[in-house]
Formats: sequence, structure tokens, C-alpha cells
Amino acid sequence: MDSGRPRSHFQSDLDFCPDCGSILPLPGVEDTVTCIRCGFSVDVRDFEQKVVKTTFVFHKVGTAVPVAADDGPEFQGPVVDRRCSRCGHEGMAYHTRQMRSADEGQTVFYTCTSCRFQEKEDS
Repeated sequence: MDSGRPRSHFQSDLDFCPDCGSILPLPGVEDTVTCIRCGFSVDVRDFEQKVVKTTFVFHKVGTAVPVAADDGPEFQGPVVDRRCSRCGHEGMAYHTRQMRSADEGQTVFYTCTSCRFQEKEDS
């Protein structure tokens, strides 16, 4: 690790910056991997022998539910029993995003499947 900086007390995997907790970029042609957020550097040799596993799941032909091209990610989530405050329709799709700091809850976005009205809720 970069000897010019004091060593962090935050213990993490090499995928994450030990100073700020951000995801580190993949090693490239440079001799170091540098955190984009705070500038922390790790010697690229620290990544030698690191195993990366990836899983792909292929569904049987005809079992996937097609999504209309004009429907954005707000319609691709599951539908819950929630009444739309605009039209009164029972059933809203939802998806979540981490909009605030990591120590706070996610923001839940609800979209009415009838009138497309959107609401958000901080959890």
C-alpha cells in the first residue's frame, strides 16, 4: 500500500477503499489502483492471485417476461398492495435506490401501474 500515507484503521477487502469505503476501480496498466473519490492508492501487485467469480443465469426460452421498451426501471420492479394517492388504484410497482449516505436507509420509489404517478418514501 502507499507508504506516503498513514495506514487506515478501516479493514476492508481489496475491492473497497480502506479510507473512504468506495468501490475501487479494476486494475489496469498502471502500477497502482487509485480510489477515484479520495485518491488512496494500492499497489497493483496486491491484486495478484485474487479470484473473481461471476455467475450467469440463463432462463428457458419463453419463460422471461418481456418488458416494453417505453417502460423504464420504475415499472420493472415488483408490484405491492399500495393505494395510489392520485387515482386510488390499488397496486404500485417499486424499486429502491441508495440516495443518502450509506448509514441511512434506502429510498423507495413507488409508481402507480395505472396512472404512472410516482411517490417516494425514505426508509
